[in-house]
Amino acid sequence: MYKLLSHNDLDGVGCGILAKLAFGKDVKVRYNSVSGLDREVEWFLENDDQNTFLFITDLSVNAENEVRLEQFYQDGGKVQLLDHHKTALHFNEYNWAKVTVEEEDGKLTSATSLLYEYLTSHHLLEPTEAITEFVELVRQYDTWEWEKNNNDRAQRLNALFFLISIGEFEEKMIMRLQSSDHFQFDEFEKKLLDMEEDKIGRYIRRKRRELVQLQAEEYFAGVVYAESYHSELGNELGKEYPHLDYIAILNIGGRRMGFRTIHDHVDVSQVAGKYGGGGHAKAAGCSLTPEAYQLFIVNTFHLEPLREDAHRNRYNVKHSPFGTLYKSRMDDVFLLYPIDEDTWAIEQNYFQREERFESFGEGERFLKRNYEAWLVRDEAFVHFLMEEVKKRKKG
Repeated sequence: MYKLLSHNDLDGVGCGILAKLAFGKDVKVRYNSVSGLDREVEWFLENDDQNTFLFITDLSVNAENEVRLEQFYQDGGKVQLLDHHKTALHFNEYNWAKVTVEEEDGKLTSATSLLYEYLTSHHLLEPTEAITEFVELVRQYDTWEWEKNNNDRAQRLNALFFLISIGEFEEKMIMRLQSSDHFQFDEFEKKLLDMEEDKIGRYIRRKRRELVQLQAEEYFAGVVYAESYHSELGNELGKEYPHLDYIAILNIGGRRMGFRTIHDHVDVSQVAGKYGGGGHAKAAGCSLTPEAYQLFIVNTFHLEPLREDAHRNRYNVKHSPFGTLYKSRMDDVFLLYPIDEDTWAIEQNYFQREERFESFGEGERFLKRNYEAWLVRDEAFVHFLMEEVKKRKKG
């Protein structure tokens, strides 16, 4: 017999699907939250037959269970832990664990891809095109490569996972992977996912108007309250406000928070680690500890949301050789303009500032971080230019 303890997200459930494909009725699968895993491990060690082979995927145990699993292994027990989080790398000192963040070729791993490699290399599961394609979609979504590769199918697979129950998702995927040459969505799922995409778009537009800016130590964070679509929301807000180092998403009902970033200079698993959490460089999470509550809720509750940049402008556009106009809450106006090909400057309220910037992006980043300035509409830009002309005529 086999037992699989895994995470309750797409990557964790992907492991359960592979285990059922490999072992059929000979495997019991239990999906857990991060905090629930250790209770399951304790129950297994106290109640299960020692001949049962224990798999733990996409999660790692606490220090106490780490010691108990080592003793279980030394006593002849069968256990294999497979994980891909940096915070679990120390488990590699045990013969019963394998933690791999990325392959030798630099490709990031997921728990599903690691289990697939284990099962096929041990001849416990016959590889097929359909299973390989499914595993790759899970891997790309979990590592955020789907966004870089513009792989909508990976994102849609995760959306489908949240639209139906875990049991229904498992059943659908197992039947499809057993009977199909390639992994595809059926027509009903496509219509369902199209409707879900519209819903997500409306949700993100609403939340975009609620985002506040916080300086948290060396980073600038965008803070928003949301209970749904954390990955999609974090990704879109990160692209909309690239001057922010990461997005912090607060789920008050769940007393948890997630961190997302589109940048390479910040590792949000380290940010989450300060509050007892963890995850990946681009996506991580933690419980809402008193320290996190103070910083991200109490310290931001009084703040006004960021103003969105004007859309559909024809004249006041970014990177314009004629300059780009911004405004702040204090009614300061800023003209960001090029002095030459490699240097940009800022005029604040018609007076030139001393700072010089090597790119437009660097200048805009300065304005948004320090003044929470936003790109104004064409009408305001035209009015500004007319005032400039009048002043020069008088001068």
